[in-house]
Amino acid sequence: MQLILYSKPGCHLCEGLQEKLEQVENLSFELEVRDITTREDWFLAYQYEVPVLCLSNHGGTEGAEERLPRPSPRASVQQLTQMLGKYLSI
Repeated sequence: MQLILYSKPGCHLCEGLQEKLEQVENLSFELEVRDITTREDWFLAYQYEVPVLCLSNHGGTEGAEERLPRPSPRASVQQLTQMLGKYLSI
């Protein structure tokens, strides 16, 4: 499965979530980080909402993404792992 993190440069919330996602163990997923400043459609969709985390079962095919609830910036890696486990086990 693939997780997509919509992010933008200089966003400390985005950087924090990315660091935690990279520390998740025992779950199998591929993380793709997308910089919303590189595409106008991403920027318009997510400029006020980053970080945005989506799940793709289709190798990144556009329109085949399920938006996941935003984890709290205070969530630990363990809490993030538990939350993701609910979605990645589907």
